[in-house]
Amino acid sequence: MKRVLLIALIASVGFTQACQGNASASEENKKELSEAKTEKVKTEKATITLNKEEFKKKVLNYEVNKTWKYEGDLPSIVDFYADWCGPCKIAAPILEEIAQEYKGKIHVYKVDTQKDPELAQMFGVQGIPAFLYIPMEGQPTMNSGIGRTKEETKAMFRKAIEDILLKE
Repeated sequence: MKRVLLIALIASVGFTQACQGNASASEENKKELSEAKTEKVKTEKATITLNKEEFKKKVLNYEVNKTWKYEGDLPSIVDFYADWCGPCKIAAPILEEIAQEYKGKIHVYKVDTQKDPELAQMFGVQGIPAFLYIPMEGQPTMNSGIGRTKEETKAMFRKAIEDILLKE
């Protein structure tokens, strides 16, 4: 009988320690999940790809409005691009950085000209990448091309944002 009690006692102590080990492992798992969520927020794209329907809601409802009427809540850049376009691939990560930098001040939208060519045609886009700068008041401004370097391209975007989109 004593032997059975001793085995039961040893088993219960071992079980208790195993559960405590799982609790600390559980805390470690929670911490890892929290860190992963934080990293996901950091790496979440700040640029927003629009299709034709979303474009009508967030930029211009061209089926209803015959003149320019911006539908957005913040000034915006619309990047007209295509996946096969080399300069577009160079501009994409730079625009992502710009979107992160100016988050809450402007929107950076992307329109795939292969999927929605009518949107590009509506704005007279003949070469890509092309960028439509949309201030809250007034008419939008179109610009195309990128700089020779990443720094030059980033400076080009910042200047347009400050001069066109965020000017007082």
